[in-house]
Amino acid sequence: MTRLLMALVLAPVMILAPLSALAQDETAPEAYEAPMTLETLDAIIMALDPEAQTNGFAWQMTIAEITVIVITDEAADRMRAMAFIREAKDITPEEMKRMMQANFDSALDARYAVAQGGLWAAFIHPLAPLEKDEFISGLGQVVNLVTSYGTLYSGGALQFGGGDSGEIQRKLIDDLLEKGEEI
Repeated sequence: MTRLLMALVLAPVMILAPLSALAQDETAPEAYEAPMTLETLDAIIMALDPEAQTNGFAWQMTIAEITVIVITDEAADRMRAMAFIREAKDITPEEMKRMMQANFDSALDARYAVAQGGLWAAFIHPLAPLEKDEFISGLGQVVNLVTSYGTLYSGGALQFGGGDSGEIQRKLIDDLLEKGEEI
């Protein structure tokens, strides 16, 4: 990587890092959530979709008419939420490049992924440290990646620019977080 390119990539980080440190209130107590369990994950999923199906370690649920699969592995301390987008065999080089760009800046915590011949939106996280709102936001981002494939390629929680898309996509995440309030 050239020095100029590295400077262009690192400059925003170097400028914004001190600002984020100033924004932290060191007097506020840090909220603590107990480690995520399969029972807690089940309660969250059932609050979001009471008709979700489960076998105890995997769930199939529907969010905004998109089928989302959540798979856990307690022994490996992993959780994966994913939704099928399309068959991967016909992805053009231009589409692949755009997805990789989105994975860098607009997909956020969810990612585009290719596995078993399909294109997926996926949110992958260690299970125990996963917090309720983080999980719910990840689900919303997965659904937003599915619905914005071919257009914005966005997880929807953050958008640059002054258009309407960010507000529309953020609404799904806000609605899911509201459903999870009582858990």
